[in-house]
Amino acid sequence: MKQLYRTTDMASMAFAKALLQGEDIDCFEMDVNMSVLEGSIGIFPRRLLVREADFAAARRALLDNGFSLED
Repeated sequence: MKQLYRTTDMASMAFAKALLQGEDIDCFEMDVNMSVLEGSIGIFPRRLLVREADFAAARRALLDNGFSLED
């Protein structure tokens, strides 16, 4: 698995996951339960992981839809 996207914005994370699911690309959201430790204030970013074989297609899908991804 390879990190594709990282954000503290839960709405953009949900949109990214929906886009990838629409492209039949499996993804996994990491650090979801960190809110228990932080008190639900959103300071710890969540990470979206995809398989290395799907990384290029997933990256292209997010970039085509206006996401800014770290290089």
